[in-house]
Amino acid sequence: MADDLSTPLGQTSGKKRRFVLPVRMTHVIAGAPAACLLILAGWIVAADDPFGGEPMAVVSAEVRPPAQGGKADAPMPSPGETSAPAGAADKTSPAGAPAPSAGQTITVIDGMSGKRQEVTIPANDAKGQGGLIDQRLVETSRHGTIPKIAPNGARPADVYARPLQPTFDKVAGPRLAIVVGGLGIGAAGTFEALAKLQGPVTLGFAPYGTDLPRWVARARGEGHEVLLQVPMEPFEYPDNDPGPQTLLTTLTATQNLDRLHWFMSRFQGYVGVANYMGARFTASETAIGPLLRETAKRGLVYFDDGTSARSVASQIAGANNAPFAKADIVLDADPTPTAIDAALTRLEAMARERGMAVGTATALPASIDRIAHWAKSAASRGVTLVPVSMIAIKPKST
Repeated sequence: MADDLSTPLGQTSGKKRRFVLPVRMTHVIAGAPAACLLILAGWIVAADDPFGGEPMAVVSAEVRPPAQGGKADAPMPSPGETSAPAGAADKTSPAGAPAPSAGQTITVIDGMSGKRQEVTIPANDAKGQGGLIDQRLVETSRHGTIPKIAPNGARPADVYARPLQPTFDKVAGPRLAIVVGGLGIGAAGTFEALAKLQGPVTLGFAPYGTDLPRWVARARGEGHEVLLQVPMEPFEYPDNDPGPQTLLTTLTATQNLDRLHWFMSRFQGYVGVANYMGARFTASETAIGPLLRETAKRGLVYFDDGTSARSVASQIAGANNAPFAKADIVLDADPTPTAIDAALTRLEAMARERGMAVGTATALPASIDRIAHWAKSAASRGVTLVPVSMIAIKPKST
Protein backbone atom coordinates (compact mmCIF):
# COMPACT_ATOMS: atom_id res chain seq x y z
CA MET A 1 0.00 0.00 0.00
CA ALA A 2 1.41 3.42 -0.98
CA ASP A 3 2.44 5.66 1.82
CA ASP A 4 2.73 9.40 2.06
CA LEU A 5 6.41 9.38 1.08
CA SER A 6 5.75 7.66 -2.24
CA THR A 7 2.75 9.81 -3.16
CA PRO A 8 3.50 12.46 -5.83
CA LEU A 9 3.46 16.06 -4.75
CA GLY A 10 0.12 17.77 -5.11
CA GLN A 11 -1.78 14.54 -4.79
CA THR A 12 -3.40 13.10 -1.69
CA SER A 13 -4.24 9.62 -0.82
CA GLY A 14 -7.82 8.60 -0.45
CA LYS A 15 -7.42 7.99 3.28
CA LYS A 16 -9.29 10.53 5.47
CA ARG A 17 -7.59 12.00 8.53
CA ARG A 18 -9.21 11.59 11.95
CA PHE A 19 -10.54 14.79 13.54
CA VAL A 20 -8.63 15.74 16.68
CA LEU A 21 -9.90 18.36 19.17
CA PRO A 22 -7.50 21.30 19.54
CA VAL A 23 -8.02 21.22 23.36
CA ARG A 24 -7.79 18.09 25.41
CA MET A 25 -10.45 17.12 28.00
CA THR A 26 -7.90 17.38 30.82
CA HIS A 27 -7.33 21.02 29.88
CA VAL A 28 -11.08 21.70 30.07
CA ILE A 29 -11.36 20.10 33.52
CA ALA A 30 -8.37 22.04 34.82
CA GLY A 31 -9.64 25.36 33.45
CA ALA A 32 -13.24 25.10 34.70
CA PRO A 33 -12.55 26.36 38.27
CA ALA A 34 -10.57 29.30 36.94
CA ALA A 35 -13.41 30.20 34.60
CA CYS A 36 -15.91 30.07 37.48
CA LEU A 37 -13.72 32.39 39.57
CA LEU A 38 -13.45 34.85 36.69
CA ILE A 39 -17.23 34.85 36.21
CA LEU A 40 -17.82 35.38 39.96
CA ALA A 41 -15.30 38.23 40.09
CA GLY A 42 -16.96 39.87 37.12
CA TRP A 43 -20.40 39.59 38.73
CA ILE A 44 -19.17 41.10 41.99
CA VAL A 45 -17.63 44.06 40.14
CA ALA A 46 -20.60 44.63 37.87
CA ALA A 47 -23.48 43.90 40.27
CA ASP A 48 -24.66 46.65 42.64
CA ASP A 49 -25.43 44.46 45.66
CA PRO A 50 -23.71 45.70 48.86
CA PHE A 51 -25.49 43.01 50.93
CA GLY A 52 -23.88 40.12 49.02
CA GLY A 53 -27.15 38.47 48.10
CA GLU A 54 -28.69 38.55 51.60
CA PRO A 55 -32.50 38.80 51.74
CA MET A 56 -33.62 42.40 52.10
CA ALA A 57 -36.70 44.55 51.84
CA VAL A 58 -37.11 48.12 50.65
CA VAL A 59 -39.51 50.22 52.72
CA SER A 60 -40.57 53.82 52.71
CA ALA A 61 -38.59 56.26 54.86
CA GLU A 62 -41.39 58.80 55.06
CA VAL A 63 -41.11 61.10 58.07
CA ARG A 64 -44.44 61.51 59.82
CA PRO A 65 -45.29 64.27 62.32
CA PRO A 66 -46.47 63.31 65.81
CA ALA A 67 -50.14 62.51 66.18
CA GLN A 68 -52.51 65.09 67.59
CA GLY A 69 -52.29 65.63 71.31
CA GLY A 70 -48.51 65.28 71.36
CA LYS A 71 -48.48 61.51 71.07
CA ALA A 72 -45.72 59.71 69.23
CA ASP A 73 -45.46 56.26 67.79
CA ALA A 74 -44.61 53.34 70.06
CA PRO A 75 -41.21 51.59 69.92
CA MET A 76 -40.37 49.97 66.62
CA PRO A 77 -40.04 46.18 66.94
CA SER A 78 -37.08 44.42 65.40
CA PRO A 79 -37.58 42.90 61.93
CA GLY A 80 -39.03 39.42 62.06
CA GLU A 81 -40.19 39.63 65.66
CA THR A 82 -43.63 41.10 65.11
CA SER A 83 -46.31 40.87 62.50
CA ALA A 84 -49.39 42.94 61.93
CA PRO A 85 -52.81 41.65 62.94
CA ALA A 86 -55.28 40.79 60.23
CA GLY A 87 -56.35 43.82 58.22
CA ALA A 88 -53.40 45.95 59.30
CA ALA A 89 -50.89 45.08 56.58
CA ASP A 90 -50.72 48.73 55.54
CA LYS A 91 -49.46 49.82 58.97
CA THR A 92 -46.69 47.38 59.80
CA SER A 93 -44.78 44.46 58.36
CA PRO A 94 -42.21 41.95 59.61
CA ALA A 95 -39.73 43.35 57.10
CA GLY A 96 -39.24 46.46 59.22
CA ALA A 97 -41.97 48.84 58.10
CA PRO A 98 -42.89 51.86 60.24
CA ALA A 99 -43.87 51.05 63.80
CA PRO A 100 -47.53 50.82 64.80
CA SER A 101 -49.16 54.05 65.83
CA ALA A 102 -50.06 54.71 69.44
CA GLY A 103 -52.79 52.60 70.89
CA GLN A 104 -52.56 49.89 68.23
CA THR A 105 -52.65 46.16 68.99
CA ILE A 106 -49.95 44.04 67.38
CA THR A 107 -49.15 40.35 67.44
CA VAL A 108 -45.85 39.20 68.97
CA ILE A 109 -44.68 35.84 67.64
CA ASP A 110 -42.25 33.62 69.55
CA GLY A 111 -39.64 32.58 66.99
CA MET A 112 -39.00 29.26 68.75
CA SER A 113 -42.47 27.99 69.55
CA GLY A 114 -44.60 30.01 67.15
CA LYS A 115 -46.79 31.14 70.06
CA ARG A 116 -48.74 34.34 69.35
CA GLN A 117 -49.57 37.05 71.85
CA GLU A 118 -51.63 40.19 71.35
CA VAL A 119 -49.93 43.31 72.75
CA THR A 120 -51.48 46.78 72.89
CA ILE A 121 -49.03 49.65 72.48
CA PRO A 122 -50.13 52.62 74.60
CA ALA A 123 -49.59 56.20 73.55
CA ASN A 124 -46.38 58.05 74.41
CA ASP A 125 -46.05 61.81 74.26
CA ALA A 126 -43.97 63.70 71.72
CA LYS A 127 -40.89 63.96 73.87
CA GLY A 128 -40.31 60.23 73.67
CA GLN A 129 -39.74 60.13 77.43
CA GLY A 130 -43.33 59.92 78.58
CA GLY A 131 -43.34 63.63 79.39
CA LEU A 132 -41.97 62.75 82.83
CA ILE A 133 -38.37 63.93 82.52
CA ASP A 134 -37.73 66.81 84.91
CA GLN A 135 -35.27 69.14 83.20
CA ARG A 136 -34.00 70.29 86.59
CA LEU A 137 -32.62 66.76 87.06
CA VAL A 138 -30.35 66.66 83.99
CA GLU A 139 -27.14 68.31 82.94
CA THR A 140 -25.14 68.24 79.72
CA SER A 141 -21.96 66.18 79.47
CA ARG A 142 -19.75 65.50 76.46
CA HIS A 143 -21.83 62.34 75.88
CA GLY A 144 -25.25 63.97 76.26
CA THR A 145 -27.65 64.61 79.14
CA ILE A 146 -26.98 62.79 82.41
CA PRO A 147 -28.85 62.92 85.75
CA LYS A 148 -28.03 65.23 88.63
CA ILE A 149 -29.53 66.48 91.88
CA ALA A 150 -31.73 69.53 91.27
CA PRO A 151 -30.79 72.91 92.76
CA ASN A 152 -33.61 72.52 95.30
CA GLY A 153 -32.19 69.16 96.44
CA ALA A 154 -34.63 66.91 94.56
CA ARG A 155 -33.07 63.56 93.64
CA PRO A 156 -33.83 61.49 90.54
CA ALA A 157 -34.27 58.46 92.82
CA ASP A 158 -37.13 60.25 94.58
CA VAL A 159 -38.70 62.14 91.67
CA TYR A 160 -38.81 59.09 89.38
CA ALA A 161 -39.84 56.65 92.11
CA ARG A 162 -43.18 54.92 91.54
CA PRO A 163 -45.78 56.11 94.04
CA LEU A 164 -47.50 53.22 95.77
CA GLN A 165 -50.84 53.23 97.54
CA PRO A 166 -50.97 52.76 100.44
CA THR A 167 -47.96 54.91 101.20
CA PHE A 168 -44.71 53.51 102.55
CA ASP A 169 -45.63 54.19 106.18
CA LYS A 170 -48.95 52.35 105.84
CA VAL A 171 -47.77 49.23 104.00
CA ALA A 172 -48.68 46.29 106.18
CA GLY A 173 -47.08 42.88 106.12
CA PRO A 174 -43.88 41.81 104.40
CA ARG A 175 -42.61 43.89 101.48
CA LEU A 176 -41.01 42.22 98.49
CA ALA A 177 -39.29 43.81 95.47
CA ILE A 178 -38.41 42.08 92.20
CA VAL A 179 -36.04 43.48 89.57
CA VAL A 180 -36.18 42.04 86.04
CA GLY A 181 -33.18 43.06 83.89
CA GLY A 182 -31.94 42.64 80.36
CA LEU A 183 -34.74 44.64 78.73
CA GLY A 184 -34.53 46.94 75.73
CA ILE A 185 -32.43 44.66 73.51
CA GLY A 186 -34.89 42.04 72.24
CA ALA A 187 -38.25 43.42 71.12
CA ALA A 188 -40.19 40.22 71.84
CA GLY A 189 -38.83 39.83 75.39
CA THR A 190 -39.43 43.49 76.22
CA PHE A 191 -42.99 43.38 74.84
CA GLU A 192 -43.71 40.27 76.90
CA ALA A 193 -42.33 41.78 80.11
CA LEU A 194 -44.34 44.98 79.71
CA ALA A 195 -47.49 43.03 78.85
CA LYS A 196 -47.31 40.53 81.72
CA LEU A 197 -45.48 42.09 84.68
CA GLN A 198 -47.31 44.24 87.20
CA GLY A 199 -46.33 47.84 87.78
CA PRO A 200 -44.49 47.33 91.10
CA VAL A 201 -41.94 45.07 89.34
CA THR A 202 -38.80 47.14 88.68
CA LEU A 203 -37.35 46.87 85.18
CA GLY A 204 -33.65 47.07 84.28
CA PHE A 205 -32.73 48.25 80.78
CA ALA A 206 -29.43 47.35 79.11
CA PRO A 207 -27.67 50.35 77.51
CA TYR A 208 -27.13 48.83 74.06
CA GLY A 209 -30.73 48.58 72.88
CA THR A 210 -32.23 50.72 70.13
CA ASP A 211 -34.94 53.31 70.80
CA LEU A 212 -34.36 53.06 74.55
CA PRO A 213 -36.09 56.36 75.47
CA ARG A 214 -39.39 55.10 74.06
CA TRP A 215 -39.11 51.70 75.71
CA VAL A 216 -38.41 53.40 79.04
CA ALA A 217 -41.23 55.90 78.51
CA ARG A 218 -43.69 53.06 78.02
CA ALA A 219 -42.39 51.18 81.08
CA ARG A 220 -42.69 54.25 83.27
CA GLY A 221 -46.07 55.08 81.81
CA GLU A 222 -47.30 51.68 82.97
CA GLY A 223 -46.05 52.29 86.51
CA HIS A 224 -42.66 50.54 86.52
CA GLU A 225 -39.57 51.94 88.15
CA VAL A 226 -36.55 51.75 85.86
CA LEU A 227 -32.88 50.97 86.46
CA LEU A 228 -29.95 51.57 84.09
CA GLN A 229 -27.78 48.45 83.82
CA VAL A 230 -24.07 49.32 83.59
CA PRO A 231 -21.71 46.67 82.11
CA MET A 232 -18.78 45.93 84.42
CA GLU A 233 -15.76 43.67 84.16
CA PRO A 234 -16.31 39.97 85.01
CA PHE A 235 -13.53 37.61 86.05
CA GLU A 236 -13.46 35.99 82.60
CA TYR A 237 -12.90 39.27 80.73
CA PRO A 238 -12.17 39.61 77.82
CA ASP A 239 -13.29 36.06 76.98
CA ASN A 240 -16.61 37.05 78.54
CA ASP A 241 -17.11 40.64 77.33
CA PRO A 242 -20.21 42.57 78.50
CA GLY A 243 -19.91 45.02 75.60
CA PRO A 244 -18.47 48.40 74.51
CA GLN A 245 -17.47 50.92 77.18
CA THR A 246 -17.38 48.24 79.91
CA LEU A 247 -16.05 49.56 83.23
CA LEU A 248 -12.67 47.90 83.91
CA THR A 249 -10.42 47.49 86.92
CA THR A 250 -7.42 48.33 84.71
CA LEU A 251 -8.73 51.83 83.94
CA THR A 252 -8.36 54.89 86.12
CA ALA A 253 -11.30 56.25 88.09
CA THR A 254 -11.54 59.19 85.67
CA GLN A 255 -11.73 56.86 82.66
CA ASN A 256 -14.39 54.68 84.28
CA LEU A 257 -16.47 57.70 85.29
CA ASP A 258 -16.32 58.96 81.71
CA ARG A 259 -17.63 55.58 80.52
CA LEU A 260 -20.30 55.70 83.24
CA HIS A 261 -21.47 59.06 81.92
CA TRP A 262 -21.75 57.53 78.44
CA PHE A 263 -24.07 54.88 79.86
CA MET A 264 -26.02 57.48 81.85
CA SER A 265 -26.70 59.46 78.66
CA ARG A 266 -28.44 56.57 76.88
CA PHE A 267 -31.84 57.47 78.39
CA GLN A 268 -33.31 59.31 81.37
CA GLY A 269 -35.96 58.66 84.00
CA TYR A 270 -34.25 55.89 85.99
CA VAL A 271 -34.15 55.76 89.78
CA GLY A 272 -30.71 54.18 89.87
CA VAL A 273 -28.04 52.06 88.23
CA ALA A 274 -27.35 48.35 88.51
CA ASN A 275 -24.35 46.22 87.68
CA TYR A 276 -24.50 44.11 84.55
CA MET A 277 -22.08 41.21 85.20
CA GLY A 278 -19.02 42.75 86.93
CA ALA A 279 -17.87 40.12 89.43
CA ARG A 280 -14.25 41.35 89.21
CA PHE A 281 -15.17 45.04 89.17
CA THR A 282 -17.51 44.93 92.17
CA ALA A 283 -14.93 42.95 94.16
CA SER A 284 -12.40 45.80 93.86
CA GLU A 285 -12.83 48.65 96.34
CA THR A 286 -10.69 50.99 94.23
CA ALA A 287 -12.88 50.28 91.18
CA ILE A 288 -16.39 50.27 92.64
CA GLY A 289 -15.78 53.05 95.20
CA PRO A 290 -15.67 56.00 92.76
CA LEU A 291 -18.74 54.65 90.93
CA LEU A 292 -20.80 54.49 94.13
CA ARG A 293 -19.74 57.97 95.15
CA GLU A 294 -20.72 59.26 91.70
CA THR A 295 -24.17 57.64 91.77
CA ALA A 296 -24.80 59.04 95.27
CA LYS A 297 -23.62 62.48 94.14
CA ARG A 298 -26.17 62.36 91.31
CA GLY A 299 -29.05 61.27 93.56
CA LEU A 300 -29.33 57.70 92.27
CA VAL A 301 -29.79 54.30 93.92
CA TYR A 302 -27.16 51.64 93.31
CA PHE A 303 -28.59 48.15 92.92
CA ASP A 304 -26.36 45.08 93.34
CA ASP A 305 -27.94 42.14 91.50
CA GLY A 306 -26.52 39.65 94.02
CA THR A 307 -24.80 37.45 91.42
CA SER A 308 -21.34 37.84 92.99
CA ALA A 309 -20.61 36.86 96.59
CA ARG A 310 -17.35 38.86 96.43
CA SER A 311 -19.03 42.22 95.85
CA VAL A 312 -18.00 44.93 98.34
CA ALA A 313 -20.62 47.40 97.10
CA SER A 314 -22.76 47.18 100.25
CA GLN A 315 -19.86 48.03 102.56
CA ILE A 316 -18.73 50.99 100.45
CA ALA A 317 -22.29 52.29 100.01
CA GLY A 318 -22.81 52.26 103.77
CA ALA A 319 -19.53 54.06 104.41
CA ASN A 320 -20.42 56.75 101.85
CA ASN A 321 -24.07 57.16 102.87
CA ALA A 322 -25.16 56.14 99.36
CA PRO A 323 -28.66 54.82 98.50
CA PHE A 324 -28.27 51.09 98.04
CA ALA A 325 -30.21 47.87 97.53
CA LYS A 326 -29.07 44.31 96.93
CA ALA A 327 -30.83 41.22 95.69
CA ASP A 328 -31.19 38.43 98.23
CA ILE A 329 -32.00 35.72 95.68
CA VAL A 330 -31.36 35.30 91.95
CA LEU A 331 -34.70 33.83 90.95
CA ASP A 332 -33.64 32.22 87.68
CA ALA A 333 -30.16 30.95 88.50
CA ASP A 334 -31.74 27.71 87.33
CA PRO A 335 -33.99 29.01 84.50
CA THR A 336 -36.61 26.28 84.66
CA PRO A 337 -40.22 26.96 85.70
CA THR A 338 -40.05 24.58 88.67
CA ALA A 339 -36.82 26.09 89.98
CA ILE A 340 -38.12 29.66 89.53
CA ASP A 341 -41.30 28.80 91.47
CA ALA A 342 -39.16 27.34 94.27
CA ALA A 343 -36.97 30.47 94.36
CA LEU A 344 -40.04 32.70 94.59
CA THR A 345 -41.30 30.62 97.52
CA ARG A 346 -37.95 31.05 99.30
CA LEU A 347 -37.99 34.80 98.61
CA GLU A 348 -41.48 35.12 100.06
CA ALA A 349 -40.45 33.18 103.18
CA MET A 350 -37.44 35.48 103.57
CA ALA A 351 -39.68 38.55 103.32
CA ARG A 352 -41.98 37.17 106.02
CA GLU A 353 -39.02 36.48 108.29
CA ARG A 354 -37.19 39.79 107.82
CA GLY A 355 -40.02 42.11 106.79
CA MET A 356 -38.56 42.72 103.31
CA ALA A 357 -36.64 40.91 100.57
CA VAL A 358 -35.42 41.54 97.04
CA GLY A 359 -35.22 39.12 94.12
CA THR A 360 -33.73 39.56 90.68
CA ALA A 361 -34.16 37.80 87.36
CA THR A 362 -33.36 38.12 83.67
CA ALA A 363 -36.08 38.77 81.09
CA LEU A 364 -36.29 35.14 79.98
CA PRO A 365 -39.72 33.87 78.87
CA ALA A 366 -39.89 31.36 81.75
CA SER A 367 -38.85 34.01 84.30
CA ILE A 368 -41.42 36.54 83.10
CA ASP A 369 -44.18 33.95 83.02
CA ARG A 370 -43.54 32.56 86.53
CA ILE A 371 -43.03 35.98 88.16
CA ALA A 372 -46.26 37.25 86.58
CA HIS A 373 -48.12 34.15 87.81
CA TRP A 374 -46.70 34.51 91.33
CA ALA A 375 -47.51 38.22 91.54
CA LYS A 376 -51.21 37.70 90.77
CA SER A 377 -51.81 35.99 94.09
CA ALA A 378 -49.13 37.66 96.25
CA ALA A 379 -51.53 40.21 97.76
CA SER A 380 -54.01 37.50 98.75
CA ARG A 381 -51.20 35.87 100.76
CA GLY A 382 -50.49 39.12 102.61
CA VAL A 383 -47.31 40.00 100.66
CA THR A 384 -46.96 43.51 99.21
CA LEU A 385 -45.01 43.76 95.95
CA VAL A 386 -43.17 47.10 95.97
CA PRO A 387 -40.71 48.92 93.67
CA VAL A 388 -37.05 48.66 94.58
CA SER A 389 -36.83 52.30 95.75
CA MET A 390 -39.10 51.45 98.71
CA ILE A 391 -36.58 48.90 99.97
CA ALA A 392 -33.34 50.73 99.12
CA ILE A 393 -31.41 52.11 102.06
CA LYS A 394 -31.94 55.87 101.95
CA PRO A 395 -29.14 58.38 102.63
CA LYS A 396 -29.29 60.11 105.97
CA SER A 397 -30.39 63.74 106.05
CA THR A 398 -27.68 66.38 106.48
